[in-house]
Amino acid sequence: MPTVFVHGFPETPEVWEPLLVELERVAPARPAPIRLSPPGFGAPLPEGFGATVGDYRDWLIGELERFDEPVDLVGHDWGGAHTLNAVMARPDLVRSWVSDVVGLFDPDYAWHGFALSQQAPESTGPDPAVPLGPDLDIRVAMLVRFGMSEPVAKRVAVGQDEAMGRAAYALYRSAAQPVMAELGRNIESAARRPGLALLATEDLLAGTIEQRSRTAVRAGARTVTLDGLGHWWMTQDPGRGARVLTDFWASSDR
Repeated sequence: MPTVFVHGFPETPEVWEPLLVELERVAPARPAPIRLSPPGFGAPLPEGFGATVGDYRDWLIGELERFDEPVDLVGHDWGGAHTLNAVMARPDLVRSWVSDVVGLFDPDYAWHGFALSQQAPESTGPDPAVPLGPDLDIRVAMLVRFGMSEPVAKRVAVGQDEAMGRAAYALYRSAAQPVMAELGRNIESAARRPGLALLATEDLLAGTIEQRSRTAVRAGARTVTLDGLGHWWMTQDPGRGARVLTDFWASSDR
């Protein structure tokens, strides 16, 4: 059973590395995980790619169609939103799904400050083009301050470039409310496949615990609360993350 991981912003696939090391340790019999990088986020941004919410949904569906069997899909940040959008449209492509941002689809979800700055009517483009600034050391320090472990932050920051800035700008503008709330009207369809909503209690970007919890119920997903962990839980306590995921997959096996 393929296991596929999709990350978000402002990330590259290196954000998964500590978690994947732990997964190999606790579940060595599982096939090697596959990391998919959304265009612009550790992968080239093709000319003509619109980088909208719908474009990324279609991109992920296209990637999943390449597999010979349904996958266990795990999404973080925007990757978690792409995961749910793909599952709502094509549940046949997954065996199970995991997302840590189900609250984005709650009708009361309010975007965080960075997103609002990109969505502002007076905004004319990503500024600066490298989303967290041109200085590498400053980018690393910002990621660490926001909760990413320093070793991972150093690897991720290297991949933050002008293409990521352009992609993020287009993506956030395409998702200004009420867009996400409207997409969330179909969230019940995600219940057609087993789902897991991860609720990191210190994540200040993914909506309130109440918003995440009630959206998980609507999506038919079980929930696991990650007490004391933030947005980058997979770098803060990868061992706990690996145990939660393997327990969920084992329950799907049964």
